[in-house]
Amino acid sequence: MREHTTTNRVLLALLGLVLLGGGLLVLAGGADSYRRLHLTPPAGWPLTTPYNVLIPRADQIQWTDQGWWWPAAIAALTLLMLLALWWLLSQPRRRHSRRLSVGHTPRDTVTVNDHALRDALTTDLDALPGVRRARTRFLGPPTHPRARIGLTLSPGSTPEHVLKDLRDAADRARQSAGWDRLPTDVRLGVARHGPHRAE
Repeated sequence: MREHTTTNRVLLALLGLVLLGGGLLVLAGGADSYRRLHLTPPAGWPLTTPYNVLIPRADQIQWTDQGWWWPAAIAALTLLMLLALWWLLSQPRRRHSRRLSVGHTPRDTVTVNDHALRDALTTDLDALPGVRRARTRFLGPPTHPRARIGLTLSPGSTPEHVLKDLRDAADRARQSAGWDRLPTDVRLGVARHGPHRAE
């Protein structure tokens, strides 16, 4: 999750810088800033005065009489729109912290931030033998949540033993929160490792 978010931020920052730079260059040409401020425009940049255009008319109509031009232009724009839509939908939804009900008593209910429980369970799972990395989320209603756990196993570890230890860790989390039950979805993966050389 963290790597995904970092990549998105870097890409958005680079795209933002490119668009900002291009917009400033267009604005400088449209406002005739190069002439008024005695600035030198970038080499080859077509928009240096308010009367210039980005794409000359000859280039605009160069391919329009070709039969393939409009279908190709529409297909390219459609593909660009679909890629942008796919990227938007693939972004993880921002998860706000919420309160989970724990330690029910006859008179009142105690709540705790779900990040605290998630971090505690994740730390417990990270310490298990054979586990390279653990990820935990709590889903469902605050009074009857369920846990979704992703485990990356070390090469050579035995899933049977890891699952037994995971069951114990989830049971400790359930007991500490005072829940009667904690349904748990588990996804297992194995960390990549290089080939071993036989001597």
